[in-house]
Amino acid sequence: MLAELLELATLAPSVGNSQPWRFVTVDDADRRAAVISNFEACNAAALADYDKETASSYATLKLEGLRQAPVHLAVFIDRETTDGKGLGNRTMPETSDYSVVLAIQTLWLAARAHHLGMGWVSILDPDKIHETLDVPSGWQFMAYLCLGYSEEEHEDPELVRHGWQARHSLDKLVLKR
Repeated sequence: MLAELLELATLAPSVGNSQPWRFVTVDDADRRAAVISNFEACNAAALADYDKETASSYATLKLEGLRQAPVHLAVFIDRETTDGKGLGNRTMPETSDYSVVLAIQTLWLAARAHHLGMGWVSILDPDKIHETLDVPSGWQFMAYLCLGYSEEEHEDPELVRHGWQARHSLDKLVLKR
């Protein structure tokens, strides 16, 4: 199923058809343990940065599924790719990043269509992830994803449900001219 989901993810649009995404499956137990250690260190530092009340709320949030998820997937952008011949990203180089995010979004939608959950673990040190996974130096870390069957299903996002951050109304997000 993972191969099918990744195949679908690679159908995402990309600037100049450059396909700058690079996926790394993390199956090795030692590498997974290093990622978990990375998360724990970064999470402890994040917790220490909040005031007491916010830290108390933060500590109750489910921020990762690193021990539970059967699939760990790191996503990188290959900044050195010559695919696409620079079309579209010479004037806006950030469109390569957006292309990778579109592949991640496509993967998420495909996973949900198969009743799988996907979590994006962002409380990580990118340099340590790069080192742990031993990827080419021209690749930049974009995401660490956990895929598997969710323990529970909800209509609302975790952070909304636990009072961390409410969703904004449309009138706050759309500017009319």
